[in-house]
Amino acid sequence: MTTPRDNPGVLAPPPLIFLGFLLIGWGIGHLANEPSMGLATDVRRGLAFAFVIAGLVTEMTALGGFRRVGTSPEPWKPTTALVTGGLYRFSRNPIYIGFTLIYVGFAIAMDSWAALALLLPCLVVIDRAVVLREEAYLAGKFGAEWDAYASKVRRWL
Repeated sequence: MTTPRDNPGVLAPPPLIFLGFLLIGWGIGHLANEPSMGLATDVRRGLAFAFVIAGLVTEMTALGGFRRVGTSPEPWKPTTALVTGGLYRFSRNPIYIGFTLIYVGFAIAMDSWAALALLLPCLVVIDRAVVLREEAYLAGKFGAEWDAYASKVRRWL
């Protein structure tokens, strides 16, 4: 007898999806000898630093919500409670927003237009291969509680 899977069944860990797109973009830009973003080095470093720090703060704050309710943030593990407070009052996916900010910061730091351009396809993959699976799992597990939350809070921003 098999037991039903108690996780969303995401295709790959989301951080690896972001990292993969970032590195592929950087590689394409490097091979294509892409032009510089045209920012002074200090400006580029400052922007990159600001985006990465904003992303890390967003992620750490969102992860705190998981700790507070005693459930795992990893989408390949079972979820035992819905996180609806803190940043989750404004977005159902603040961790992925944090990853996005970090991605932008690294693309700027690498001076790579190609990496920046691959952010949109990366987000489509995250939305389709991760977020939709997570939401179907949460709807099945939490029913009306999930429906009420999802009807009040946007998926992204």
